[in-house]
Amino acid sequence: MTAETLPFVPPMLATPGTLPPAAQDARWAYETKQDGQRVMVYAPGDGSVLLRARSGEDITGAYPELRPLGGVLGGTPAVLDGEVLALDEQGRASFQLLQSRMGLAHAPARAARRAAQVPVHLVLFDVPYLAGPLLRLPYARRRARLEELGLAGPHWSTPAAVTGHGAEALRMTREHGLEGLVCKRLDSVYEPGVRSRAWIKIRNMRSEDVIVGGWLPGKGRLTGLPGAVLVGQRAGGRLRYVGGVGTGWSEAERAELAALLGAAAADTCPFDPVPRVAGARWVVPRLVGEVSYSTRTRHGMLRQPSWLRLRPDLAPEESAADLPEGLG
Repeated sequence: MTAETLPFVPPMLATPGTLPPAAQDARWAYETKQDGQRVMVYAPGDGSVLLRARSGEDITGAYPELRPLGGVLGGTPAVLDGEVLALDEQGRASFQLLQSRMGLAHAPARAARRAAQVPVHLVLFDVPYLAGPLLRLPYARRRARLEELGLAGPHWSTPAAVTGHGAEALRMTREHGLEGLVCKRLDSVYEPGVRSRAWIKIRNMRSEDVIVGGWLPGKGRLTGLPGAVLVGQRAGGRLRYVGGVGTGWSEAERAELAALLGAAAADTCPFDPVPRVAGARWVVPRLVGEVSYSTRTRHGMLRQPSWLRLRPDLAPEESAADLPEGLG
């Protein structure tokens, strides 16, 4: 058997949602949601390993430090489900760091250099195949089989899953600044490629006030309206650009925003430094809004921002729109 002849298993996907009802809490396991790249690991039992992205693409070459995992698994053919992470100085997953490792599957020399600078870590959380298909086994039994493998090494691990105590688990992810939580029903089978209600993902979204300094014209049905607003926060006496926000409005809200932006048009960029945003139109930075987002990059940029509401009750000079300390 080779890695290519092992059964192809698209990863099972979680559905966005909320915590299961408290009365059902003991029927669920809880795992930390990681901000990385989903990967299926194919190990035929001959010491080799093949990594496939969620799309099915072979990405083995991008992560040379994970190749030894094939030998650790021994002679038993296996397909493992996990997530590749790049960790920052605080030991938290950073998708920005990971991006420098992605896309190098066919550039082995560059991949090796980047591996020395930004090593990755593979967290494993399921085993849909182990010397035979385990797809119909309940999650609890698959998880036990995975933990019996004892996969812990310099670049891979099997983090613990907690049964019950979902509210506490979610609170811990928020307190530690983690991306969120995945809730998995203990009796759930593995459904390849299916976005299942038996797995629920909860993303910890944060919200902050921002100052609007520009916008991008919309296209298609949004022609004549803002497609996105360019927002910033103050740092060291200047308005620092923190990203573009293109979702979260109703049609009426977008039209209202268009009128406000038109009235605030300016010839010069209010951000310092000026961001490289093609087609940007600048405004006097007097509109304050509230946005939700998942995390920040190392440089303070908002990830996955979404517009929540205008804040006419706040002036741009108010401290609510300050960039968090250390990110300016």
